[in-house]
Amino acid sequence: MGLMRTVGGWLARTALARLVLRKVGTRALSLLPEAALIPLRRDGLEPVAELDRMREEAPISKLPIPFGVNVWLVTGYAAAKQVLADTTSFSNDYTQLGELIGSQERNPGGLGFADPPDHTRLRKLLTPEFTMRRLARLGPRIDEIVTDCLDRMAAATGPVDLVEHFALPIPSLTICELLGVPYTDREAFQRLAVARFDLFGGAGASLGAISESLTYLEGVVKAQRAEPGDGLLGMIIREHGDEVDDQELAGLADGILTGGFETTASMLALGALILLRDRATSAMVRDDDTAIGPFVEELLRHLTVVQVAFPRFARHELEIAGAKIGAGDVVVCSLSGANRDEALAPGVATFDPRRAPTQHLAFGHGAHRCIGAELAKMELRAAYPALVRRFPDLRLATPESTLKFRKTSIVYGVEEIPVLTG
Repeated sequence: MGLMRTVGGWLARTALARLVLRKVGTRALSLLPEAALIPLRRDGLEPVAELDRMREEAPISKLPIPFGVNVWLVTGYAAAKQVLADTTSFSNDYTQLGELIGSQERNPGGLGFADPPDHTRLRKLLTPEFTMRRLARLGPRIDEIVTDCLDRMAAATGPVDLVEHFALPIPSLTICELLGVPYTDREAFQRLAVARFDLFGGAGASLGAISESLTYLEGVVKAQRAEPGDGLLGMIIREHGDEVDDQELAGLADGILTGGFETTASMLALGALILLRDRATSAMVRDDDTAIGPFVEELLRHLTVVQVAFPRFARHELEIAGAKIGAGDVVVCSLSGANRDEALAPGVATFDPRRAPTQHLAFGHGAHRCIGAELAKMELRAAYPALVRRFPDLRLATPESTLKFRKTSIVYGVEEIPVLTG
């Protein structure tokens, strides 16, 4: 989904994941008490009821994390906005994480683990490339990518997997177009991105995937440095030259790759599942162009595929919604919890495709809000109507109860969605 939470793919490198991996190995997450995993659990498309109960009891609560680390979970909408917007009281700096876990790994770079002024400087490099004017040039190409995916689905015989043939290739090819890298690398993009997200299934592999991705992208940056293309990397190199070095640029590209690929793919897959469930909503998206924008906004809020935000490290003692946070404590915002808080809007426990757009937190909030939010919305607004218009009789090929959802994942998703197109 997006660049849903640009550079949300880095979420797989959270403090909690790395901390427990460093301390007690790749099986560490299975040793955590169930209460600590509540923000990553779901019941189908819904956050588990325990998350609602936590928010009702208090908008912020301490998680039962062992290993001598204080971790706070924010589930209330107002408290989450406060934390996400506060770069004075909280730090995202990677060095804080590295010192905490004793990591010798290289700093992955990018926006997600940077504080001002470095974050401010790097974001200024990217912001012009994500204005609506610059992104408009990608619109026709996104439409072509969607059409090609649907053509391939139509040509297939028997059941077709919507994840493999629709949700994955659309963001993968869009990012190739955005960055200006060869389309032949799209399979490598998928392989390097996917392993980072399901903590039980791929936490160990994710660490290696990060390093491999950075190494690959540094090669892409060097090639662009020698001969700048028309994509984002080439534009930054032409306009800023040596203001940004190869390592920094590779880190930014890595965040765009991972954040824009897996998160958007999950949104496309889960959103398609909602359309399969609800024929009335499917017909609305198919027939009413004016309904597509609000539908996408409500879908982003309701699904909130990036379940938790980057960890924040408290720079000093402070109080949030009555909770006393100590210096050095880790604070994690449950985006899925905050987006179901009635303080956001009445009736947010349910999906309403005609709801007026809300100030949801699916893309985060404040200085670290997803810089690629508009690109994500472009992809979603193009893909959903095209899908239901091309295949008005689209339906599941197996009972929904047989679908396999991720069990403990920072970026929520489904493994496959077999469908019949005719």
